[in-house]
Amino acid sequence: MLFENQDRLGLPLFLAIVRYFGLSEQGLRDALAHGTFADKVRRDFLSGVRSGVNGTPTFFINNLRYDGPTTYEALVAAIAAQLEYVVTSA
Repeated sequence: MLFENQDRLGLPLFLAIVRYFGLSEQGLRDALAHGTFADKVRRDFLSGVRSGVNGTPTFFINNLRYDGPTTYEALVAAIAAQLEYVVTSA
């Protein structure tokens, strides 16, 4: 839901998502006010940067960042090419 609504990121969207899933609005407000998950988010972000993630979505195939088209057909072809490479390299 966050990815599909990137142009609307903010508290109103976050609260709508919480309501959609039947979670506690007050719990979200408290977590944001106290920075409950700030360190985890920061660590995850930095881990992504170190791994070469430069946007969303980012795909890795066989531990290599894939920068091609993100259509189903293109991803299937890229995975197939990696599988063929692994089989012929063995």
